[in-house]
Amino acid sequence: MTDRRFRFGLVSGRPGPARQWAGLARRAEDAGFDTLLVPDGAGVQASVPALAAVAASGSRLRIGTFVLAAPLHSPGRIAWETATLDQLSEGRFELGLGAGRADAGTTAELLGMPFGSAGDRVGQVGEAIRAVRKLFADGTFTPVQQPAPPILVAGGGNRLLRLAAEEADIVAVHAGRENTEDGLRARLPVLREAAGARFDELELSVNVFAIGDGEVPEWLRQFGIDPSASRDNANLSVLTGGTAEVVDLLRRRRDEFGLSYVTINAHALEQALPVVEALAGT
Repeated sequence: MTDRRFRFGLVSGRPGPARQWAGLARRAEDAGFDTLLVPDGAGVQASVPALAAVAASGSRLRIGTFVLAAPLHSPGRIAWETATLDQLSEGRFELGLGAGRADAGTTAELLGMPFGSAGDRVGQVGEAIRAVRKLFADGTFTPVQQPAPPILVAGGGNRLLRLAAEEADIVAVHAGRENTEDGLRARLPVLREAAGARFDELELSVNVFAIGDGEVPEWLRQFGIDPSASRDNANLSVLTGGTAEVVDLLRRRRDEFGLSYVTINAHALEQALPVVEALAGT
């Protein structure tokens, strides 16, 4: 389905001083990761200053937000900070956007931002993308990557997937509550129809929280993942089995679904190392 090579991103929201971010970036780069990504929301360090620390670390990794909740930020500020991070990183920034998790309302309250309906929030993702591209096109802000840094949109609902297919460069697909291969099969036609002729230009991504043949961790429940229902690779975000099994699984999912960009939670870094070593750039 795709001839794209594998890319791997490391997702970390662990708080710490700039030297720790620099150390994590060097480790990720040495291990073969392509990007270092920082989430958005209360409980983790703010993504933009954290990524600025990574940009100054000397690492050549690409960096990105994973993902900015569009309802928590004005479109103009997103454009401004995107241009700044792209300049600081010398053209290595990728803007990740989403509509915000259902529990992001508490963060919105903290920031004094309105948190509307799911439909409202999807609309805000579109507004942010259009604002970024407009403010770059008219010269208000000037990123290094022209005409704009790559934009990733993460989500699973049909409306957000259609928006991503029409507007984004990278789509991080979440295949519904159970996040299964069958759910993914149901969503790919939505992407294909909305993207039209540009479908083959889209980079498709999957986010992974756990890897290995041990017990599926209970802390995944905070992300809506039932460990008992995630064994035997039933959930796209939980890769179970030994390294060879996981490598074969990712290759098959790339061939069948086009999933070539794999983002991995830093909790699974140690387990991810042999997988990345086997697949990065292939």
